[in-house]
Amino acid sequence: MTDAGHCRLKQVVRRREKMLDFLRTLVNTDSPSTEPELTSKISRMVGDKCRQLGACVKYIKAEGAGDHLKAVWNPGGDFDERLLLLCHLDTVWPEGETDKRPFELDGDRATGPGIFDMKAGVVQALFAVEVLSESGQMPDRPVVLFCNTDEEIGSDTSRDIIENLAQQSACTLVLEPSIPPDGALKTARKGVGRFTVTTYGTAAHSGADHRQGISAIEEMARQVQYLHSLTDYDRGTTVNVGVIEGGSRSNVVAEQCTAEVDLRVTTPEEGKQMEKVIMGLKPKLSGARVKVTGGLNRPPMQRTEQIAQMFEKARQIGEELGLKIVEDSTGGASDGNFTAALGVPTIDGLGAVGAGGHARDEWISIKKMIQRTALLAELIRKL
Repeated sequence: MTDAGHCRLKQVVRRREKMLDFLRTLVNTDSPSTEPELTSKISRMVGDKCRQLGACVKYIKAEGAGDHLKAVWNPGGDFDERLLLLCHLDTVWPEGETDKRPFELDGDRATGPGIFDMKAGVVQALFAVEVLSESGQMPDRPVVLFCNTDEEIGSDTSRDIIENLAQQSACTLVLEPSIPPDGALKTARKGVGRFTVTTYGTAAHSGADHRQGISAIEEMARQVQYLHSLTDYDRGTTVNVGVIEGGSRSNVVAEQCTAEVDLRVTTPEEGKQMEKVIMGLKPKLSGARVKVTGGLNRPPMQRTEQIAQMFEKARQIGEELGLKIVEDSTGGASDGNFTAALGVPTIDGLGAVGAGGHARDEWISIKKMIQRTALLAELIRKL
């Protein structure tokens, strides 16, 4: 660790209790994606903190989602050189979950709904800016923090905003959680497709007129087998039918059945090909019909030379701080997929170190949250 790195870590360590207090507040505030009033509330909590840190704050209303937050430091600078920080404020947990499982701290380990994905990352972003601001080291370039409220349900109302911000930025840093168990940064992510498959048959009495019926459930069963056969681990392509609903009664040949399908791909070319295959599903049973809606939701984040160079910078800064920074790829997607697909150099996974995203045992390391805050501060200053 260099002397400068030691100094930076000490600056963050001195804010440990303030960071914990704000993290506790965020974690104990329900913010399910599907409750706009709740996500708007947490958006304003974070916005108030940004204003205290000298940012120009704007709330962006969205149909069916909470207010998105845009905070800008140094708005008078060259916006072609701006640095974009991405966070999301929504979680997968329903209203009332924080009453059942409030924030808890046990030694270095903190738990609570959404703490790993990704409320700790929001805290890191804010306190990295605080450390730089109070030490007079904020860069002259504009620094933009964008926090959306619909990431967990596809970023449908925020994607255009994110892409517009990215196109005016030199690089993007995403505060999504790191990859367990080593806290690896994410330099590649799979692209995601979401599809709804509906099969239609002919209803009939399962005893008296079974021969006259065409089962939508049987048709769906055959489609599921075909869809799962499209998985190819060598290409990094997976197809998963995760939800099926159909039929009315056990003594009725099912007239309709629906399935929710998840697609993951590593390249845009594979995404286009698989989208074509899934959208073109044909009936397997005579007389049955198949309808498919949906498509690719997030493009793949591919590891480019620019991303590799950004990671190397992060690795070197980590060394200065006495940290070993590694990289990896993941099958999960984030808003970083959007920015990287536009050719904007993007590093993801700069948020919490821990595990258990979307699970009741999710947790983070407070020590590593402090270290990653110091890392982020230096990246903002030096990139």
